[in-house]
Order: sequence, then C-alpha cells, then structure tokens
Amino acid sequence: MNRPRLPFARTAARLAALAAATAGVLLAVTAPAHAAVPSGRYVALGDSYTAGPLIPTQIDLNCLRSNRNYPSLVAASAGSSSFADVSCSGATTDDILYGGSGQLGINEPPQLNAVTSNTALVTVQIGGNDIGFSGIISTCAEASVSSPLGSPCKDRYTAGGTDQLRARIAAAAPKVTTVLRSVRQAAPNARVVVLGYPAIVPDSGYGCWPVVPISYQDVPYLRGVAKALNTMLSDTAAANGASYADVYTPSIGRDACKSSGTRWVEGLVPQNSAAPFHPNARGEQGMATALLAHLN
Repeated sequence: MNRPRLPFARTAARLAALAAATAGVLLAVTAPAHAAVPSGRYVALGDSYTAGPLIPTQIDLNCLRSNRNYPSLVAASAGSSSFADVSCSGATTDDILYGGSGQLGINEPPQLNAVTSNTALVTVQIGGNDIGFSGIISTCAEASVSSPLGSPCKDRYTAGGTDQLRARIAAAAPKVTTVLRSVRQAAPNARVVVLGYPAIVPDSGYGCWPVVPISYQDVPYLRGVAKALNTMLSDTAAANGASYADVYTPSIGRDACKSSGTRWVEGLVPQNSAAPFHPNARGEQGMATALLAHLN
C-alpha cells in the first residue's frame, strides 16, 4: 500500500523558518548515550520517537532511524538473540499494518511483517502521527511566533465547541487496538509493551516562549492533549493483553524548556542532535531506561 507520507521534511522546513524568526542558536552536538539489551527475538515498531531522527548515527535515511534509539539500547542491554527495529519517522498505525513510503519516498513494507511466531518481545510506540502531531506542533508554533499572548492553538482546535484533538485521540484508539491484536496474532507468546510519549512542554506552568514558541495559554491545553494521548495508549494496551511503559513521568523536568544538558526533547531550534520537538540521545536513553525498568 503506497500511501502519501506524513510531510516530515516539509514540516521540518517550516519549523526551521520559524526558528530563524525566533532565535539564532548554534547547534551543539552531544555524545550519544549508551544503554543495554533483551533475551529472545525483539521487534520494535513505531514512529519517529522510536526511530530517533537526526540522532547520530543514522543507519536508515528513508526512516531517519538512529542506532542510538531506545530499541537499539534495550536490545544491546537485554541480550536479545535477534533484533529487528522497523520503526520509521512519520509512521502511523497504517504503516505498521499495511506499509507505506518513507522520507525518501522509498516504499516500506508493513512493520508487522517483522513480528514472527518466535518473537519474545514487541514494543509499540505509535499514535502521535495518527492524531497529526507534526501538523499540530507547526500550526501552534506558527500561531504564536509573533506573540505569547492568548490561546490561538486552543481556539483553533476547540472552535465550535468540539475539541478536535481529543476527537482524533478517540478515533485513533481502535486503530491502536487493531495493531495490538495483529501483533498478538503474529506472535502469540510475545510480551507486548506499548510506550507512551515523553513531555515536550513542562508538566506545570506556561512554557518558555520563544524557546518553545507556544503561547502561554496554549501550553496547558497541549499538555492536556499529550496526557490524553498517553492515557488512551495505556487503556488500549490494558484492554488488549499488552502492558504500558510510562515514559512521561520520568521525563518530567526534562522537557524542551530545560537546558540543553538536561532536556530529553528538543525545542524549535535543537541544541543537541535531533529533529525539532523530538527526543535527543538523552531522551532515547531515558526511554530505554524506563522500558528496561518496566520489563524487569
């Protein structure tokens, strides 16, 4: 199934243009973090938060996948007998089930194809692109780039009395359910773990415009949306024989508003090697640590 790819590159270009209007910051590269491994065959399914776009070293340019992402760190620490990381930047639940095309326009098979009957562990981190994460971030940043006042993002997505983003989360739940049931069918004896998403904006307060150019009153709204997405993933995992690994709680205090040496997720202008509003190597290490703690 050759579907139009989520416009990751186009969104990145828009964010770069916003960055130029917001601040001039030199990019700094930090040494990627190291971690550990699992026993038996391990298959990682997911989107860009799994893949690790622009974190060195990129080993798959079509999917912008790093060899320092959390699946690689976990596989290296748990002693996996075999390891398949098929995560891909821009992926949706459809990419897991049916395949699609990557960032270079090269077709990618269904991620589910990597899940075999002898698979011991499957991790799934998906749903952000099903609700339009990249477009939400760029829309909200563009709406507030000139001023931190008001709540233009919330006003847009709740116009008419319906919260469009909460509705998108509800609509994504059955898609995630289909993914988990398909994984279970392919690997009946596997341990299946769904990961949530880490914090982008602070867990309290009104953010840090213009470093993260989200209007003050929009920050609590977007924080609520992020938590609602994680709650949906947790509930859907529990209803479908999977467990849920919370990576949001350990990321509190490590959001994009924190210093370059503390944050797990980069802001509009990355100060560590990562895509805008995506985990850096420290964030991937943090998610690996959280996942390993959950598995143990």
